[in-house]
Amino acid sequence: MEDIRMWPSHLALLPDSRFLLVSGRTFRREAENLWRSNAVVFSHSGTPEAEFCVGDDIPALVTDVHGGIWTAYGDEGIYGGHPESGDGLAGWNTKGHAVWAPGGRLPGHPLEGCTAATENEQVWLVWYGAVSPSGTYLTRITPATGKVSSYVSPVPRPDGFAVRGSRAVFTHRDHNRRTVELIRAERQGTAWTVTSRRRLRVPGRVVLRCGQGRDGILWLRTGNTWLRIEV
Repeated sequence: MEDIRMWPSHLALLPDSRFLLVSGRTFRREAENLWRSNAVVFSHSGTPEAEFCVGDDIPALVTDVHGGIWTAYGDEGIYGGHPESGDGLAGWNTKGHAVWAPGGRLPGHPLEGCTAATENEQVWLVWYGAVSPSGTYLTRITPATGKVSSYVSPVPRPDGFAVRGSRAVFTHRDHNRRTVELIRAERQGTAWTVTSRRRLRVPGRVVLRCGQGRDGILWLRTGNTWLRIEV
């Protein structure tokens, strides 16, 4: 893979053995009133196929089974002037077109994205709100229909999340240390309840944007090692 002209914050898989690299930040070229590209789609051989902008200040990103790109933004993006970032959550295709927006269907306005996961055909974005008292929410999106359901998270501001049916696993990192808190939860109706907590020693330091859930498995990056944690 050559000619990477960005500092990537996110790596995500796409169909047909392609993959996506995204930088969490971008900026607007005032003279042209255009936002600088911060996402690049690569072929299986590492050749760039497309580049575009998916908003500014992206702490959480995941791709779905059909190649859709799902983003949750931080406060600098939400209040920074980029139109899709301003909604707090967004969905994109691999041509850089915004294809989904919350449209007033969230329990509050997001302030910061936390983490993200997929579950079969569905996408989950985890975020916390801007209004006090602000809670952390698990928002489930069905890309085929645009349907949205949000639940109060049993764990405030997790940095790792995976879900399968009515069970979920969360992680909360100890900043720059080789430990995380591993939390398991179950859903009954619309309420999620914590069922267990434990401190987990990991091979390396856990840093920002370290966790991504894929179909009931949390992939957690600790130093140079990926941990596979089953829900």
